[in-house]
Amino acid sequence: MRHFFRSHMSLADVLAEADSFFPGIGLTQNTTAPKTRTYSGALGALKLSVKAEGGHYTFVEVNTDQMGESRLDRNVKRFFVTLHRHADPAHELTANY
Repeated sequence: MRHFFRSHMSLADVLAEADSFFPGIGLTQNTTAPKTRTYSGALGALKLSVKAEGGHYTFVEVNTDQMGESRLDRNVKRFFVTLHRHADPAHELTANY
């Protein structure tokens, strides 16, 4: 499954957050390329890549080997929430109705 997120954080900050988040849920880091990370574990495998987009955005793309809404996919979405909270700590969730 493919997930993506745009952030105002720098590429290095996003990769540092990934390096702390994904080992925390039981995934191990397999390879390190300059702007990508690959993790695998009991939940499955994922590849995370980041790139600068539009000058001030960082485009984060995560591909998993899971089908549908797996536990790994839910954790990827939690990671995106972590990135959002790190970029804007004052943001509060409100009801949308």
